[in-house]
Amino acid sequence: MEVASAKPRVVIIGAGFGGLSAARALSKAPVDIQIIDKRNYHLFQPLLYQVATADLSPADIAWPIRAIFSNQKNVGVTMALVDGIDLGARQVHYAGTSLDFDKLIIATGTVNSYFGHDEWEAHAPGLKRIVDATEVRRRVLLAFERAELTTDAEAQRRHLNFVVVGGGPTGVEMAGAIAELAHVSLARDFRNVRPADARIVLIEAGSRVLASFPKDLSDRARHALEKLGVEIWLDTPVKDINQDGVETQRGFLPSDTVIWGAGVKVANLEKWLGVETDRGGRVDVSLDLSLPGHPDVFVIGDAARVPWQGEELVPGIAPAAKQEGDYVGKLIAGQIAGKPAPAPFRYRHLGNLATIGRNAAVIDFGRIKIHGALAWWLWGFAHIYFLIGIRRPVFVALSWLWSYLTHAKGARLITGAGLVRNQPTGAPAPVETTEQDLKTGTG
Repeated sequence: MEVASAKPRVVIIGAGFGGLSAARALSKAPVDIQIIDKRNYHLFQPLLYQVATADLSPADIAWPIRAIFSNQKNVGVTMALVDGIDLGARQVHYAGTSLDFDKLIIATGTVNSYFGHDEWEAHAPGLKRIVDATEVRRRVLLAFERAELTTDAEAQRRHLNFVVVGGGPTGVEMAGAIAELAHVSLARDFRNVRPADARIVLIEAGSRVLASFPKDLSDRARHALEKLGVEIWLDTPVKDINQDGVETQRGFLPSDTVIWGAGVKVANLEKWLGVETDRGGRVDVSLDLSLPGHPDVFVIGDAARVPWQGEELVPGIAPAAKQEGDYVGKLIAGQIAGKPAPAPFRYRHLGNLATIGRNAAVIDFGRIKIHGALAWWLWGFAHIYFLIGIRRPVFVALSWLWSYLTHAKGARLITGAGLVRNQPTGAPAPVETTEQDLKTGTG
């Protein structure tokens, strides 16, 4: 039975950057905060690709939510899947129970979007969860093991073909990291196959990679990728993805390892709120980030359509979610204290960052644009800064420094049920990947 409280209850759905920032902004407010998340940890998603390519361990980029708020006594944590929201009754439904709220903050983030082709997910995992990253890591590393076992030249080429779909930051970073893994880190590890013979293909439906960046930085990113040996197929929509590879207008590209970085969407908001969403599942919000017609319900982060400059929207990146969470947290604290309403939310753009590989990155600060080694180091320090309060950043910094100095990978492990069985000479080696492995992330 729910215990009544004299304090207003703030329910936060989602423990991403926006949800955490909102809870912290309410640390001194006389409220009871309940965070609901389907996971028991906060995940630093921008570095998932480094888990996928064995630079970092999952524990380096995730931290238990309860540990984060162990010293903030007005926060409670519930690990559960939200089933629905009753705006009229002011309740959140989950696990067969209901939780009343006085204020509600929805900060659910995004999931992978396959543009109506959900059947592609089994063959081309994206990078939104730890289980995605560990599964990609397993597939990438097993591809080299398969190539080592076979004596069939065609099968070997297929094993060593790596396809990344999507030329945004995730796709660019992933393609560059796989190229470095193959050409540097694994260069001396095999005897019957040359990892440097790996073919990495980045497929983009648009006319350039990193389309959200200025064209000069986009061009520099493309040249840096090509220098690493990445093939870039522009203006190339994907027609189909199956267990054998990728079908495009250029023809079929055989591959055992396809990685999705082409699209994301927000799940459930239309069902939960009974409001219209855009193609990406986002909802329009008022100037104070509240849901129109519901001044005590706020939508932040990737889930919200927040006007920015002209017809642009606030980008779905971590700094934006943190700013929105901080704004809503302080707004609620002010309302409870009886203070005047604050000015409308105003996004402060801190820049776009993307890394291409070792000593190669691009940063757009507006009037100032940086590329090359300096941009790479700034990118690294920026990400370490964002880890403060989640995990002691010194461990990640030391891991990166060791990897930089030695060209070594820190978590190059294949775990779970997916080991290679004996096969006839020349036959491709299958992998036992169970549905339970994918759900639990044992890889």
